[in-house]
Amino acid sequence: MNEHKLLWQRIQLLEYHQKLLVKLLHNPKQEFYKLVIENSITEQETEKFLALCDELSMKFEEQKAEGYVYFHPLFERLLASLPANLKMEEVIKACLLQNLYEPLFHEFEKYL
Repeated sequence: MNEHKLLWQRIQLLEYHQKLLVKLLHNPKQEFYKLVIENSITEQETEKFLALCDELSMKFEEQKAEGYVYFHPLFERLLASLPANLKMEEVIKACLLQNLYEPLFHEFEKYL
C-alpha cells in the first residue's frame, strides 16, 4: 500500500512540475518556478510559501507605514518556513527576477 501512495505522490509532483514547465515555455524568466522544479518542491509547499509571502508582504507594508525600519523578524520567519532544500539567497534572487513580492524581497536582500 505504501508503494502505491508513494507512486501517487510522485505522479502528482510530476503533474505539478509539468504545469510549471508549460508556464515557463511562455515566459522563460519565471525563475521562481524553475527553482521549484529544480528542487522538487511540491504544490502544497509552494502554496504554503506563497501564502506566507502574501502575509509577510502585508505585514511589511503595514510596518513600513507605521515607520518601522527594521524588518529582520519577518525575514527570520520566512527563513524558518522555507522547505529544507531551498536556500534563502536563491529564493530571493528568483522571486525578484520573477517580480514576486518585490518590495518585500528587496528588503530581505539586505539581510543576506
